[in-house]
Amino acid sequence: MTALLAARRIVIKVGSALLVDAETGALRRDWLKSLCADAAALKHAGKEVILVSSGAIALGRGALKLKTGALKLEESQAAAAAGQVRLAEAYADSLAGDNIVAAQVLLTLGDTEQRRRYLNARATLRTLLALHSIPVINENDTVATAEILFGDNDRLASRVASMMEADLLVLLSDVDGLYSADPSRDAGARHIPDVAAITTEIEVMAGGSVSGMGRGGMASKLAAAKIATAAGCGVVIALGKTDHPIAALDAGARATRFHASGTPAAARKRWIAGVLKPEGTLIIDAGAARALSDGRSLLPAGIRQIDGRFERGDAVLVRDQEGREIARGLAAYGAADAERIAGRRTVEIEAILGYRGRDEMIHRDDLALTGEAR
Repeated sequence: MTALLAARRIVIKVGSALLVDAETGALRRDWLKSLCADAAALKHAGKEVILVSSGAIALGRGALKLKTGALKLEESQAAAAAGQVRLAEAYADSLAGDNIVAAQVLLTLGDTEQRRRYLNARATLRTLLALHSIPVINENDTVATAEILFGDNDRLASRVASMMEADLLVLLSDVDGLYSADPSRDAGARHIPDVAAITTEIEVMAGGSVSGMGRGGMASKLAAAKIATAAGCGVVIALGKTDHPIAALDAGARATRFHASGTPAAARKRWIAGVLKPEGTLIIDAGAARALSDGRSLLPAGIRQIDGRFERGDAVLVRDQEGREIARGLAAYGAADAERIAGRRTVEIEAILGYRGRDEMIHRDDLALTGEAR
């Protein structure tokens, strides 16, 4: 599949129904090993891979011998705590055979919505990828409450894909893509191989979850696809039941592809430039303005004045010394620390603040040119 070949950073979402046997509640270890072998093959081909995996509650439920049927919130949290240990161990063992370190990351909705936590989560994931690890992400069900649950890991995967500026999100499912109707109920249902835009007509084709093990279904996958494609990430819904599902996809297995709206970088720049409310202003010198126009980050050395009260992760305006707006971006330091390091060299930051922070005041990935430097 050309989308898989062209992608540099890929997020793969795995549901409970694929990982856990519905009858026994046991982990499908051979299937997981085949998936991890596929992920390793992508990594060895130069791709960056992030796995978003359900399954903790389903595994923990069996381990704790909880009753069948709906669980209370506290029972779900307990099951997640017991199951997450088993799930993380299984991924670590499966990836170790290919000399890849698995890294567990548990997220809640606030980690992708609140900018300071968002920046921390993104920095951790970027570092793990740079260290050639494969992060395995799950919703932190042990602390999440009914009000802050993502609701299903399809949408969690789409948030991760957006946050990490992924090129492709693969949603592994119990069906091989989107159909015009539920294929288990309508023999005349038509497979939809390609979706240029998610319209109302496309949305009404989605049905509910039929596995009984997860909270997802085609409706949640379409909701996830809307989030991801708006962030510039392509989406593929593919059959996950068989062994080596990613290799099968690469070999041309039937699936549904949703096209991205632009690129991840462009979508992020639009978000920074037009959506966020600036909480402060940085006045920079001519040298720093030239550096921004050349596509570089804003370093503390180029800052001449700090206005406003803002925290790390807040959006700020960047102006030149004549007051013209140059850019907008996400500050790597709060106003108090920014004032202390303004005009100073990067190598001095640790001595001034007493801790090793970021080298940049605004990293180029967190900055959108809006004025004279554009």
